[in-house]
Amino acid sequence: MMNRIVQLDGDHDEIFSGEIAQRIPYHRMNGKQYCLPAITLFQPEEAGAIQAASESVDRIYRKVLRFAQQYLPDEFLVQQLGLHPALLSAARMQVPYHGVSRQDWIINEHGMKCIENNTDTPTGIPETAYLAEQLIHTYTTFTAASIGMRKEIQTAFDRLIRHYAEQGLSGPIVFSSYGWHLEDRTNTEYLMQAVNELGYETLYVPLEELEIIPGDGLYAGGRRIAVLYRLYPLEYLIHDTDEEQGNMPIGEALIQLVEEGKLGLINPAQSIITQSKGFMALIWSLYARRDQTEEFVGFTLFDGTDIEDIDRYLLPTYYEAAPFVQAGTPYVAKGYWGREGKGTSLYDGEGQFKQAEWGHEEADVLEVQDYYDNQPKIYQHMFPMQEAHVETEEGSFDGYLLTGAYVIGGRYAGLLPRIGGKITGDMAYYCPAAITYTTQGGSRRE
Repeated sequence: MMNRIVQLDGDHDEIFSGEIAQRIPYHRMNGKQYCLPAITLFQPEEAGAIQAASESVDRIYRKVLRFAQQYLPDEFLVQQLGLHPALLSAARMQVPYHGVSRQDWIINEHGMKCIENNTDTPTGIPETAYLAEQLIHTYTTFTAASIGMRKEIQTAFDRLIRHYAEQGLSGPIVFSSYGWHLEDRTNTEYLMQAVNELGYETLYVPLEELEIIPGDGLYAGGRRIAVLYRLYPLEYLIHDTDEEQGNMPIGEALIQLVEEGKLGLINPAQSIITQSKGFMALIWSLYARRDQTEEFVGFTLFDGTDIEDIDRYLLPTYYEAAPFVQAGTPYVAKGYWGREGKGTSLYDGEGQFKQAEWGHEEADVLEVQDYYDNQPKIYQHMFPMQEAHVETEEGSFDGYLLTGAYVIGGRYAGLLPRIGGKITGDMAYYCPAAITYTTQGGSRRE
């Protein structure tokens, strides 16, 4: 494979300044660089292959989601997918559209495999939709891999908002995250601004300022909210309580508003089903037992194209490690609700533990470890990552490339390459994705 990483002509403080620094204020995070003055190169045929693959995986996810919503009993959703019982009714509500999702792909000389899919609260949006194009246009003659992302965001949100309007939900569209969390707020406000350009009334309201009146509605500053985009995981929200109101279960109250048709969510509540990593084991189980599906439900779930795509793009994933241990195959264990690599552990072919990821905050490691150790896990075939070398302010770094592929409203929208350890955690570096189509001009545009 080609050397993917190309350094840009300029240092960090020169490149990440002015408007770029204002719009991506977290270009440094956790006390170090997050965005690097470098790009990740993809050949045109590679970029096309990722686009086709990511849309195929999204199609399979949506097909199995509908199967789960319609045919799997509550017990399965709770026990095998890890859903909180209070989420079941809302999760079964079939919203015909989806908002933003990001699949994580490993690409190597043997092909490409999707190792997981964040369908509930993906981030990395401003750096992919805005920053990548700015850097690649200014410093190279290549083409950004995400030039259509903002348009796809607008199309997907417009469909969802129109869908909710048809259900009688009209009024301001509120975008919410923790106000103090810079990265989350910047991601949320980027989406809000894109939707505002469509002519909708939009408001940013921090999560801590939302007011829930159980059985009535969700409010911000006394105004009823029709549709809520929340950059806040449903598996957290469902446990939230209000201490000032006698530990009232406000998370459950919000979900009840969704069930009653008094609030529309983006991403919809159904995304909790596909967010669970247990969903990947469900897909593989249905694939492995595809000959039995018609006997149990009266129809064939996967067609020939689905079967080819699952075999080509997904990895064997199970609810137990035994198949890998018996075969002597290295594998990865993942907590159902793991994020930023947390709760992920690597094992060799003998089932011996090799490495885990618990996040960058040493003070929180025991608490984080306890949280993920108490989650159910899936076990996935280990697919080798491609090595990548980058230059950072702290010196040379030899890591591994993980390529995020956004699928928004069912359509491919852009790439988020990150370079980190064998488990891509929250200390990974971002290097924008460029396609090796060349444009007019020299190596740097002024």
